[in-house]
Amino acid sequence: MANWTAFPYAGEYVFDAASVKKYWSRLHAGDAEPLPTDAQVLQAWALFHSGEFRKAMDLGLKIGGAGLAVANKSACVYATYLEKQEKTRLDLYQEVAQRAAAQVQEDPQDVSALYWHAYALGRYSQGISVAKALAQGLGSKVKGSLENVIRLQPKHADAHIALGAFHAEVIDKVGSLIGGMTYGAKKDTGLALLQQALKLNLESAIGMIEYANAILMLEGDRMMKEATRLYQLAATAKPLDAMERLDIEMAKGELED
Repeated sequence: MANWTAFPYAGEYVFDAASVKKYWSRLHAGDAEPLPTDAQVLQAWALFHSGEFRKAMDLGLKIGGAGLAVANKSACVYATYLEKQEKTRLDLYQEVAQRAAAQVQEDPQDVSALYWHAYALGRYSQGISVAKALAQGLGSKVKGSLENVIRLQPKHADAHIALGAFHAEVIDKVGSLIGGMTYGAKKDTGLALLQQALKLNLESAIGMIEYANAILMLEGDRMMKEATRLYQLAATAKPLDAMERLDIEMAKGELED
């Protein structure tokens, strides 16, 4: 695999196993990941939260089992925010989707694997175009995995975000009639999911960003003022770790566009 782009704010977020344990509930308010009992897995998470995404992925893959959650998250966060090459980004998403699908095959109730399967397929779909992905049947796989996550773990805020964004994007690309009849996408459902995500994780910058994106897709320019307010809220949030910093920088970028 090619060299990875370094986290641009290296050294600003330094975690070890002890500090990861201390802040676990805050750091994982989005993904509802259970606190690991394995010291090596905690070390992999410390690398992730510090912005050492490649090292975190490699260690997670080496550990296997519970380490695959941090491996999958590291690969997806890196691909989404830092990888500049489209092919490398899509390859990473495909690897995570395939790995997570194998995990789900082994344990259909693996919430983390279900979520990262959906997330990776969803981002891959955006990369090849949502319309093309829907034609390939990827939409139903994304939707099904996310619905299973929420059924198994109703407090999984990030799954609510991803499923809400799915409803909005499908309607944006194919319209509400075809979106509803063919893919089960509904405007009210999408907005309700995103609102619930923000109730579950009040400090989620990415939740605010995706909600802002969704209302612009579903309601148009008349919601620009509210979307801008949400981007501003996200841009002024206080990041606790490397991933949150990347979310906040994304919000700043939205305001500049």
